[in-house]
Amino acid sequence: TNKQTNKQTNKNMALARSMRSALKLSSSRPLWTQLANNVTRRGFAGAGPAASTASAAAGKAAQSKDGEVASLEAIVSTHVGNASDKEEMERIMYGGTMGKLSCPEAESQAKKLDFEFKAYAVDAAEEQTRASRKVRIGAIQNKICAPTDAPVVEQRDAIFKRIEEMVEVAALAGANVICLQECWTGPFFFCTREKQPWMEFAESAKSGESFHFVSELAKRHKMVIVSPILERDDHRQTIWNTAVVVDHNGRYMGKHRKNHIPRVGDFNESTYYMEGNTGHPVFDTIYGKIAINICYGRHHPLNWMMFGLNGAEIVFNPSATVGKLSEPLWPIEARNAAIANHYFAVGINRVGTEEFPNEFTSGDGGPAKKRFGHFYGSSYVAAPDGSRTPGLSRVNDGLLVTEVDLNMCQQVRDKWLFNQTARFEMYADSLKRYVEDDFEPQIIR
Repeated sequence: TNKQTNKQTNKNMALARSMRSALKLSSSRPLWTQLANNVTRRGFAGAGPAASTASAAAGKAAQSKDGEVASLEAIVSTHVGNASDKEEMERIMYGGTMGKLSCPEAESQAKKLDFEFKAYAVDAAEEQTRASRKVRIGAIQNKICAPTDAPVVEQRDAIFKRIEEMVEVAALAGANVICLQECWTGPFFFCTREKQPWMEFAESAKSGESFHFVSELAKRHKMVIVSPILERDDHRQTIWNTAVVVDHNGRYMGKHRKNHIPRVGDFNESTYYMEGNTGHPVFDTIYGKIAINICYGRHHPLNWMMFGLNGAEIVFNPSATVGKLSEPLWPIEARNAAIANHYFAVGINRVGTEEFPNEFTSGDGGPAKKRFGHFYGSSYVAAPDGSRTPGLSRVNDGLLVTEVDLNMCQQVRDKWLFNQTARFEMYADSLKRYVEDDFEPQIIR
């Protein structure tokens, strides 16, 4: 009714005023835009020297030691104390308040091992003719564990040790399918454009050290593991950015190679590997149909779409991206993909600031540097109905476990009918004409 609508509008306006006041934001610009912008820079509004003593103290609680904002959720927890206001904020930003999973043993162990642990549940409606298909998804983000001038094997083995700890906690939380971050076995060295020693991290997808390591973990816990690595293929010795899928028995199930390579900022990845040649494979595991859209592919809607058309129910997006370049896009892209394609999308981002032995330049006229930038983590799970979990930390290692019911994919498809109302034949015809050299845009003057 109009009365209910007016009441809700007044409530939203009161919430906005409350948050503007708490965070000392402008009344002339959109609230959520300012919140997003504040997260992407150091010293958000309300936490700097100009703020009141109370606000400054609260702001420090939401920042890491090096001045990076810990997370958007940390800002909200610090400044929005009213429970109903927080609930409204979560409804607007996340599609509602996510139910939390109780995993006390996993939570306790994560605390001992000094990494963040979050666990949520996304429910679907009960059906009369289909049993629920509940699956627990694990997303792991981590820093490198040794200096980048340490021997390659020392760097790799230190990460192996950390990942084993985190996978063990995922197992305690009942995770069925987990995915690691992009090129997880070493630092994200592509900014340097150096070949040595970095090419030594490249390995065989089927017989490399990381495969044997992950295979043992998968078999031990009856867990499907997606392991994104730098691959050196066994045939032509070509280098690829590859996600290896290991099934619950520790068996090599297959791989997907990154389709889209960035040519922006310090992401000099085309110096090292080629565009993928594996199409858009979907892996039919015992826990559901999964796919992997590696990093830069998230900027390409058709890449997301093809995994959906091939039947994916969960699409992982293992990434390594930095705040200055992409953070305003990060909360949007995987969530949009989940909505548009009727599947669960899992954004996983590296975390921390990596420093390299030699200086490199960015080709932008700026001074030479040794640091790539801050990898801002913030991993999250988005559901087909448009809801999403809060993100993991921007500054710390973290494990996100999310229980989902895969029946939601069909339920949302039946509700919105995106596939049914799509005009694939029309799109295919237009794209076929577009790739021809004599293409002429359909413009009417």
